[in-house]
Amino acid sequence: MINLSINYTPFIIYTILALIIVAGMLGLSWFLGEKSSGRIRNQPYESGIKPTGSARLRFPSKFYLIAMFFVLFDIEAVFLYSYAMAFREAGWVGFVAAAVFIGILIALLFYEISIGALDFETSGKKILKAAKKRKGTT
Repeated sequence: MINLSINYTPFIIYTILALIIVAGMLGLSWFLGEKSSGRIRNQPYESGIKPTGSARLRFPSKFYLIAMFFVLFDIEAVFLYSYAMAFREAGWVGFVAAAVFIGILIALLFYEISIGALDFETSGKKILKAAKKRKGTT
């Protein structure tokens, strides 16, 4: 059944204080903020600066590749950090699991180097060639 003896007073006080702070910040920014407007000022993302071109920029795919590598190694760091925190409890089983995990990551790194995935000067030709070769074998 539902336990009605829980005291919600601290939560209610916290919520009310948070709402008062947010309302105060919004009210002060509206009251103290600049009130001027104009044709150029109302354009998005420009804030009074004369626009120089399109807001839509094309980024090469290598930037997305770097972002994916960052996420991959960030997740790797989280796994290895959690292993390090539980080193005594995990024992040899945990050590072997961490070693296999690192081994797989190193093998994948060497594979990506071999197909040219990290070589930004190839414009993807080696990667497409390796993908076609792989499709032909499977």
